[in-house]
Amino acid sequence: MALWKDSNPMPQDSPVREADKTNVAALNPEPVTRRAPPSAPAPAPRAEAKESLIAPGVTIEGKIEGTGHVRLAGRFKGDVSVDGNLTIETGAQLTGLVRASVVVVAGHLQGNIENARRVELLEGGVIDGDVKAGSLTVAAGSKMRGKVEFGWEEKGGKPAVDARGLGTGT
Repeated sequence: MALWKDSNPMPQDSPVREADKTNVAALNPEPVTRRAPPSAPAPAPRAEAKESLIAPGVTIEGKIEGTGHVRLAGRFKGDVSVDGNLTIETGAQLTGLVRASVVVVAGHLQGNIENARRVELLEGGVIDGDVKAGSLTVAAGSKMRGKVEFGWEEKGGKPAVDARGLGTGT
């Protein structure tokens, strides 16, 4: 919108003159886009595992199997076998056998953990059962009752049991 009155308005049906196009381009330059240097490759998209949530106030009885991560904030009674991580949040309770790559316990687990790569027992967390893991981290203020085996591997550097609890056959 012009702030002045044009004494010579252009008719609507007249063609735009080439000189007018140049002036418009000079007043409204194209936006500048910045590009990464050609030597820097674009980062590859990362395939993130999906996470399932059992919300606080929810109680489920059954079995969980599959791939991806599971976060438990409610109550679950049954076995959990996932190719991913299991997190039991503060106030959550799980009763059953656990097979997962990484198990983080801030709530209450009543059952065994089999062949986890890593188990973290956080402050206020409780494990009432046996644990077999590659490594175990225990925070002050946590509780555990049961047998613990960690750091042991079968000959050849392979764990004796895979994440689904099946023997490796060696």
